[in-house]
Amino acid sequence: MAEPRPVAPRIDAGYGVPRDGSGAELLPWPTAVERLERARNYWIVTTRPDGRPHAMPVWGVWLDGALWFSTGRRSQKARNLARDPSLVAHLESGDDVVILEGEAGEVTDAAALERFADAYEPKYALRPDLEALGALVVVLRPRVALTWEERDYPRTATRWLFD
Repeated sequence: MAEPRPVAPRIDAGYGVPRDGSGAELLPWPTAVERLERARNYWIVTTRPDGRPHAMPVWGVWLDGALWFSTGRRSQKARNLARDPSLVAHLESGDDVVILEGEAGEVTDAAALERFADAYEPKYALRPDLEALGALVVVLRPRVALTWEERDYPRTATRWLFD
């Protein structure tokens, strides 16, 4: 999978973020991948039918250039995603920031589900029994990502575009 393309973030000039480039030299994409791989919790945000946001932490894995997680099919997030697949995910830290934006898709391929369980098990010391749970496995393939380090925000802020 090709790396995303760094561009200047769309942030008000008052924050001091340069308009003519990005912080990708100081905070390259592999650093974001490292953070995505080692994160324990991922905050996801979906939209309810009336437009209100719904935020919830999930356990997941960064696999094949995407965020994978599971949820109950009757959960609020699953119902929201069935209606509107738009999804935002954010790591726990507000200091070492990685935000992903894109659309969620359901994973149904048996081999892909097995790879998800294989990646999940060593991370959480728990192998998901996806059949018994009747779980929905969701994959977020980002279209846009935002990254920065709070301690050097103006110089490291980057917007990443995925092809």
